[in-house]
Amino acid sequence: MREIVLDTETTGLDPLQGHRLVEIGAVELFNHIPTGKTYHSFINPQRDVPREAEAVHGLSDAFLKDKPVFSKIADEFLEFIGDTVLIIHNASFDVGFLNAELGFIKRPPILYERVIDTLVLAKKRHPMGPNSLDALCKRYGIDIGKRTKHGALLDSELLAGVYLELIGGRQITLTLPKTGNVRLLQTSNAPAPAIRSNPLPPRLTGEERERHDALIKRLGASALWKAT
Repeated sequence: MREIVLDTETTGLDPLQGHRLVEIGAVELFNHIPTGKTYHSFINPQRDVPREAEAVHGLSDAFLKDKPVFSKIADEFLEFIGDTVLIIHNASFDVGFLNAELGFIKRPPILYERVIDTLVLAKKRHPMGPNSLDALCKRYGIDIGKRTKHGALLDSELLAGVYLELIGGRQITLTLPKTGNVRLLQTSNAPAPAIRSNPLPPRLTGEERERHDALIKRLGASALWKAT
């Protein structure tokens, strides 16, 4: 199952007030595991970047002026996300901006039916909050040390980790020791298995034991488990 974790940065809070995208970042998951494939692009918004927005993401007018406009990166972006499920935090914000940009170039909008909003998931799991991306990273022990400002690709990578925790914890790993014997499956939060102090009594009756022994004798040397 393919999923895309996605984030954007913008010039402001509302595309209906003329604000535009300045950055898109996305991370591919397959069966909830990051594949290493990503999409990232800075975008010339064709307008000024307010100081309040620049303070959040650090992207200035001077930096963005030679970057491609959305119409130039749209095909590559749409090819990357395909028709797969999108994982977005506070999805109405990002999808609203993406659909505004798609509308400007006469492309179909992204439907909310294909979106999983991690903010909605977080509010259900942690109704007392806080449920910002930073707060969820701290809650789940995800390192945000290299995050000095918001960035679409870095935030997508962080959100991928948060999403995996919200849907049930980090991936189960199978550890194979050098002896070749399979050890127990372990997860990041799984307790060590307990050993019973008093073994459970056998459930076989005497008659069932006798019938089993008779069956073994009939199988004789041709029994499958005796083959080497």
